[in-house]
Order: sequence, then structure tokens, then C-alpha cells
Amino acid sequence: MVGDEPGELVAHDPAWAGRFVEQRDRLAAILGDLLAGAVEQIGSTAVAGLPAKPVVDILAPVHDLDTARGAVPALAAEGWLYWPQDPAGGYRLWFLRPHPAARTHHLHVIAYDDPHARALLAFRDALRADADLRGRYARLKRRLAAAHRDNRNAYTNAKGVFVDEALRAVGIDPPRRDVLPE
Repeated sequence: MVGDEPGELVAHDPAWAGRFVEQRDRLAAILGDLLAGAVEQIGSTAVAGLPAKPVVDILAPVHDLDTARGAVPALAAEGWLYWPQDPAGGYRLWFLRPHPAARTHHLHVIAYDDPHARALLAFRDALRADADLRGRYARLKRRLAAAHRDNRNAYTNAKGVFVDEALRAVGIDPPRRDVLPE
């Protein structure tokens, strides 16, 4: 289902925040008591000034991943396409919308206490707080996007060392890297 759509970077778009808010409220209503915390915008679209693929990444921290699987039909009814073959399916439920060839959003449903959820938030926050880190990451992203134009997974995986170093710098032990979003 999830093809290897080209991953072109674009300049930060302030409209991404509004696209997140529109989905945040819908997701909070759908997931309700399954949520263990606030639905959060993650990834590069959540960091002002950072170039990104124009796909808004969203983290929905849930109490229990297995219980959250019961929400897949309700999310599908709202236009979220579930990827059951996700290589990182051991720690997350992963969705996109509206369809693989023209994505606008990714949804990561992860247990709130999973190290991957903590890492996603910590990396976002580190980028927001540190202009030098943000600049180095932007340069890396541009270089890797050019080198891996037609391979989204290679692009994402090539950023792994940088992400891990940034996490260690803020006192977070990087989780095992199966597939982490931007």
C-alpha cells in the first residue's frame, strides 16, 4: 500500500500548523479515552524554519497499543489508511491520508511510554530550541533528499546517526531504529 513516493523538500509552510490542528481535534474525538496524552505534531513540519516534505506527521500517544488496534475501523472511516505491513508495527500503528501517491498526513499511534514516542517529541523539541542543530539538520536533509530522491526509506534511514546524536545530546537514549519518521 505505501509506495515509495518521491520525497522532495519544500520550505517551511506556516499552514502546516493549521493542517495539524484540523486533524488533531478529529483524532482526539475518534481516539477519546484511548489517548494517554495530547495529540502532537512531530517531524520537520512541526519546526518553524525547517525544510520538510509537505506531509504533516502526527503522534497520538495511547495507553495501550493493542487496545488502540480497535480504533483502526473508526480511523479508516475518517479517511486514514492503515499500513498493517509497517516494519515498525511492533511499536506503532501507522496511517496516512488521503492516499499513498499524494500524502498530506502521517499518523503514528504509539504507546505513550514507548521510547519511540519519547524520542519523537525530544527530537522535535531539540530542533525547536537549538538554531545550530536545526541548521545542521536542514543542510543534511537537503543533501540526503538530493541523494535519495526516489527512495523515501533510504532518505529517512540516512538521517539516523544525526537523530541519535541529537537525542543523546539532550539525555535521551535512542530507541532501536526500525523505521523512524522524519
